Amino acid sequence: MSLPRSRLVLAAVVIIILILIGVGYTLLSGQVLGGERIVVIGTTDKITELDPATSYDFFTWEVLSNVMAGLVKYDPETGRIVGDLAESWEVSEDGLVWTFKLKSNAAFPDGTPCTAFDFVRSINRVMTIQGDPSWLVTEFVESVEAPDEYTVVIRLKKPVSFFLAVLATPPYFIVHPNYPDDKAEPDATYGGCGPYRIVEFKRDEYIILEPNPYYPGEKPKNDRVIIRFYKNSEALRAALEAGEIDVAWRTLNPEDIESLRQKGFNVIEVPGNFIRYIVVKVDQPPLDNKKIRQALAAAIDRNEIAERVFKGTVEPLYSMVPSTLWSHEPVFKSMYGDGNIELAVKLLREVGISEANKLRVVLWYTPTHYGDTEAALAAVIKEQWERTGLIEVELRNAEWGTYVDLLSQGKMMLSLLGWYPDYLDPDNFLTPFLLSTANKWTGTGYVNPEVDRLLQEAQAVTDEATRERLYREVQRILAEDVPYIPLVQGKLFVVVSDRVVNLEVSPLQFLIYSSIEVSG
Repeated sequence: MSLPRSRLVLAAVVIIILILIGVGYTLLSGQVLGGERIVVIGTTDKITELDPATSYDFFTWEVLSNVMAGLVKYDPETGRIVGDLAESWEVSEDGLVWTFKLKSNAAFPDGTPCTAFDFVRSINRVMTIQGDPSWLVTEFVESVEAPDEYTVVIRLKKPVSFFLAVLATPPYFIVHPNYPDDKAEPDATYGGCGPYRIVEFKRDEYIILEPNPYYPGEKPKNDRVIIRFYKNSEALRAALEAGEIDVAWRTLNPEDIESLRQKGFNVIEVPGNFIRYIVVKVDQPPLDNKKIRQALAAAIDRNEIAERVFKGTVEPLYSMVPSTLWSHEPVFKSMYGDGNIELAVKLLREVGISEANKLRVVLWYTPTHYGDTEAALAAVIKEQWERTGLIEVELRNAEWGTYVDLLSQGKMMLSLLGWYPDYLDPDNFLTPFLLSTANKWTGTGYVNPEVDRLLQEAQAVTDEATRERLYREVQRILAEDVPYIPLVQGKLFVVVSDRVVNLEVSPLQFLIYSSIEVSG
């Protein structure tokens, strides 16, 4: 996605002061320092761990995708898988052995060559460390070998029809040799062999990137990228209006987006497969009773959520597979409807819930990771559930880092979460959530052997019609078991100043930092 070149604006010479010692980094956006083209991005999001062995959230994956590289990547124009550090590859007739030939001119930012041996070590450390995203490797890969310096051989446990898409995810990225083999480095700035290197990182304040001169792909259209972290949407909007940043990205409130549009800022809508949902801890009483989970699903009114909370910038979602992907089936709509209080009350009374014996639940949300709308979203859901007259809802919240820890440890009864696809296939909206060997990061405790069987069968077949039939059956079981309650799906919005003359977003909805160009 590209922007038309905007009108150049004459400006007075601005003196830019960089303060890197003690107090941090001060910079006006879109300026030129000694001939450098500097881009400043603002976000309310946060970096969790700068290690692809353990990082498993959208924004950190975006950063890793800009400072690291894998064998293959998505082409932003076509959405197809193309070579990144691999110049070619072939697959055996049985689909089990993939052989990749590497480009010989790739190197880490310090000049150390990127070799097949580094790929083997990087992928093996993901399997050793066993972090949240490790299932993307362990579920598929039997072994990885390097017969020589520029050949990587990956042997799969079974044929996987979408393996190249999985291979484009961060757990397969090559990491610098300074990363230890057996433990994660959450604040590591060693990086990989991607388009940028990390110059400086101050958690929750800023991260500074500069081009990696040894990256073999297309060179960045800027000389430095600074990402600044803001507390909330209000602060992010103010920074854009004050000219402190060039790009406001994840997340502005719907009201802020419309206001900025009216003030002449360029608002770019990024269509995609972003979904919001509730995680239900199915192994914790009273949620271990399926009828209670079904009652919670029935009482949800997605249209009300879309209008009251998100001002129509999202659409109701009735499955974990978004409506934009093949095999989507709106199973929650056909089974429960929207705001079906009558059904919810019926189900609750069947299990002994009454006015004198109310169902008491705790719903968690994180205040800023998904923007300032989260408190309102949680409040509306509480209101919808309590309309039954039989449910009492306590709201709790935690900032993102703590929230992720509580989630993976299974310490939250009900929690609001969002999902950006790891790879573009319906499997990625089902397997990470429902496969018992892959969903531990959600803390839901959900295990269903029949679902495991169906998902594993769907992964191994190449016929799309067969896969679609299997995925539709999985979605029907999803609606019956209710380990998750889908809420809405939406697009993303990027708001930029008139200094930005080019910007691209990947098919996975990551900003491609190297594409961002600003006028002097």
